[in-house]
Amino acid sequence: MTSKEKIAVLREEMQKNKVDAFIVYSADPHMSEYLPAEWQERAWLSGFLGSAGFVVVTRDKAGLWTDGRYYTQAAQELEGSGIDLFKDGLEDTPHYIDWIISEIPADGKVAVNALATAHANWELLTGKLNGKGITLADAPLLKEIWKERGTPSKNPVFVHPVERAGKSVADKIAAIRQKMETQEATVHIISSLDDVAWTLNLRGSDVESNPVFLGYIVITKNETLLFTDLEKLEVESRKEMEDAWVKMKPYEEFFNCLKGFSNEKVLVSPNSNQAIFETLKEDNQFIKAAVPGNLMKAQKNETELEGFRTVMVRDGVAMVKFLYWLIHNAGKESMTEYSIGEKLKGFRAEGENFVGESFGSIVGYKDNGAIMHYSAKSEGSNEVTNDSSILVDSGGQYLEGTTDITRTLALGAVSDEFRMNSTLVLQGLIRLSMVKFPRGTRGVQLDAIARLPLWMHGKDYNHGTGHGVGSFMNVHEGPQNIRKDMNPQELLPGMVCSNEPGFYVEGQYGIRHENLIAVKEAEQTDFGTFYEFETLTFCPFFKDTIVKEILSEQEIEWLNSYHKTCEEKLAPYLEGEVKDWFLELVSPL
Repeated sequence: MTSKEKIAVLREEMQKNKVDAFIVYSADPHMSEYLPAEWQERAWLSGFLGSAGFVVVTRDKAGLWTDGRYYTQAAQELEGSGIDLFKDGLEDTPHYIDWIISEIPADGKVAVNALATAHANWELLTGKLNGKGITLADAPLLKEIWKERGTPSKNPVFVHPVERAGKSVADKIAAIRQKMETQEATVHIISSLDDVAWTLNLRGSDVESNPVFLGYIVITKNETLLFTDLEKLEVESRKEMEDAWVKMKPYEEFFNCLKGFSNEKVLVSPNSNQAIFETLKEDNQFIKAAVPGNLMKAQKNETELEGFRTVMVRDGVAMVKFLYWLIHNAGKESMTEYSIGEKLKGFRAEGENFVGESFGSIVGYKDNGAIMHYSAKSEGSNEVTNDSSILVDSGGQYLEGTTDITRTLALGAVSDEFRMNSTLVLQGLIRLSMVKFPRGTRGVQLDAIARLPLWMHGKDYNHGTGHGVGSFMNVHEGPQNIRKDMNPQELLPGMVCSNEPGFYVEGQYGIRHENLIAVKEAEQTDFGTFYEFETLTFCPFFKDTIVKEILSEQEIEWLNSYHKTCEEKLAPYLEGEVKDWFLELVSPL
């Protein structure tokens, strides 16, 4: 069926259930950003494949809301679907709940699948809709329509050893229990997949590019329960759980377990699925707060940071070999955006302990570079020659850590305007890399530093400057970020973030430069504790797209010093023509 046909069938189900508007969030029962194949409901219904966005269907209209990363992509993928694009974040874009209220009867009914709806969204909907006399109901209508959605994977769950995790399962659970005690919680529910995997030092592959597995954790004062597909637990995984006194239960028993709680103080994230809240008895008291382990996970210990440093050398060598191949073969041999991504994966696979990509490579040639999260298809992706520019955003999952890097380079002649904009973006990355900031600083306060060179020319970009990155874990991780939105989470030592300003001209080109950076203590002064960033990524930038004249002496010094570090780290693993080319690339500006 086409998207238009699927929506027509959905409207029939809505009619049967007397539903006036149905919301399809991009979510699974664990509120994951990247979803298991069987939970990609919004993508199946709409044809839009981006990682963020949701669809609202009424009796006669349909709309998709997504953010600035996906405006161009969504417009292309929604063509002919009958779904209107609403550009979230723009002043004239209505809030989706307000739009629903304006489109359905005053006594209407809105439905969602509670299992794939965050409690926070349910509460927001309830508050706004009830005020207008509109009811909200749990009705998983797509369950009746999407018959061929598939089943959860049977991929094994394996141990992430303490030698790489840096902290034992028992120590992590003890630390979480201390936080529970502080918050007077008697029961704690962990539902997000990366928090489950981190807490138990386990990894899996139930979600593409994310080393996680489907599971829930319930922690009480006296026991810890893991709910997952027991057949997937390897022998070592079972022993790891037994040694930490973790009881293993079938995934399907999770909600039955919740029904057994009474008069408990339950610590649960407001981002957990609404079905959890519906299942727990009304006589339980909810403590709606962030999962304590989430912040613990974000602050990498020294073992995890050393893992990042190790894999950054390995990843940098792969990137240099790839970039040499790309520059010297574009225009000489047949290649497409898709095949380039596969070639890069091959270079990474030559490295020790490579598990897979940390996300699908974004390879945007010419105007496709302006599609921020562009995904080239295996069939029909653009041919790449030695002309114009190309943006390559990619990353790897290694047993010791996770990488995420973007380089934008010229494969042929580029305009002076491109070179100027590329330099402004690089200038933003350098300034953020050099900054010192006092304890208590939030990401939103640093975001402007990376944007300032572009702002001074009346330019900007529609995505965040930085996101958290996991340790052999999800490439997007919270609670910290560096972006315009107000996030109360302060930046703390051990947090790893991306540093990725960009600039995009729709229909022409896109530019993004990205390194990973880690927060560390810089100094104590009379004004308090100051932090700075350690740059973790090792891969040179391209001098032929830099306008040296607009860089300050301090910025040039930073770039030359960075390139010197890249030489020290990577040159020992390079040889022949690749090494000669690399040494010229990292020579002083």
